[in-house]
Amino acid sequence: MKIKTFTHSKLNHSLITKSMHEIEPYYQWRDDYISAEDERSPFYNTEYSELYFDKQIYNFLLHPQWDEFGSNTLYMKVLYADYDRSYAIIEFIGEWNDAINNDIMLMKRDILELMMDEGINKFILIGENVLNFHASDDSYYEEWFQEVEDGWIVGVNFQEHVITEFRDNNIDYYINFGGAFDNLPWRTLKPLQFFKKVEELLTKRLN
Repeated sequence: MKIKTFTHSKLNHSLITKSMHEIEPYYQWRDDYISAEDERSPFYNTEYSELYFDKQIYNFLLHPQWDEFGSNTLYMKVLYADYDRSYAIIEFIGEWNDAINNDIMLMKRDILELMMDEGINKFILIGENVLNFHASDDSYYEEWFQEVEDGWIVGVNFQEHVITEFRDNNIDYYINFGGAFDNLPWRTLKPLQFFKKVEELLTKRLN
């Protein structure tokens, strides 16, 4: 079966040159953390197909290691969760669509609230492979922002046109984008180093 590739002019180089089914969630931290083996994770005991591409976005097949949460177009992977320091690193792929699928509602109710119940209040969202964003209202973002209390939400390496859509709908009030967050070489870091770097940048911004 021939697998189609994305050719959207605004997509980053990795998405233009790689078929969607080849883009895996980042796996270099698997010696430190696997969400399917974390009893406190919403994805505990999730089983993944080794033989079949059992997920897709529209008619594009997706690597089976991504996790679904109810959206038809957006998938995620919790790359790391540190309950002592109360942070989680989540990678995304696909189309973030609040207008049709209400992705943020599904994500917040079924994933984020469960993580917050376990003490997570600092969220690092990796958006390199988010193709585009379609907004609805910002109520669930506002809820999420209020419920992390003294925590925070940061978007790392989202594409420029995606950030523009978030900003045009005032969602950057709740999720920190921009500056060094837009081009952060996080793969060179271990999870704790990545967290500390984001926290340092955020502290400088707030001061």
